[in-house]
Amino acid sequence: MRHGGLIARRLNGVWRGALIEGPSGIGKSDLALRALDAGFRLVADDRVLTFPSSGKLYGKPHETLAGLMEIRGLGVVRQTALPLCEIALVIRCVETPEAVERLPDPRFTVITGVSVPVFDLWPREPAAPLKIGAMMQSLGVAP
Repeated sequence: MRHGGLIARRLNGVWRGALIEGPSGIGKSDLALRALDAGFRLVADDRVLTFPSSGKLYGKPHETLAGLMEIRGLGVVRQTALPLCEIALVIRCVETPEAVERLPDPRFTVITGVSVPVFDLWPREPAAPLKIGAMMQSLGVAP
């Protein structure tokens, strides 16, 4: 189980996701909420169960949190959510905008035996949800 959120977009007929990770309070759920407004769908908030299948990585919500999202200042609310999706990339939330390299070299992490691209992102940046879409497109995940 991973501490983070998982959002997805339907691309080329398949739900492909971005696993959002970072320390508590950094803005993972806030980023996910803004991504929903930008056309993504929620899969999981706070805890993501990951598993490999046919050489790909997938994620789904912890069963007690399925369809729930914490919105700071409001509380835990029901949210339409997907039951699972393929994880196309990992977003590592960083503390400051300066912590994001302008021209980073490709990086990967291995989760349950599957190598997945990793990108750093400052979650409070207004364009952060759009950047996640661009990251997916740069990987050839988007149409």
